[in-house]
Amino acid sequence: MTIDSQEKQIRDYLFTGKSLTPLEALTLFGCFRLSARIFNLIGYGVPIESKMIELNGKRVAQYTIVKQ
Repeated sequence: MTIDSQEKQIRDYLFTGKSLTPLEALTLFGCFRLSARIFNLIGYGVPIESKMIELNGKRVAQYTIVKQ
């Protein structure tokens, strides 16, 4: 398994217990395609869940680690 640095930053951030939206990912990590990075992380076995939230009148995905 090879995780690129952007995916590693996102994974590490999520494992702190925080959630992440696309705008936060762009601001924090310069990530324009968060859903693609999340897809890859899930493929590596990282337990991530998503839910749709309303943010500033728009519906966006919010990603968190699944607590077991």
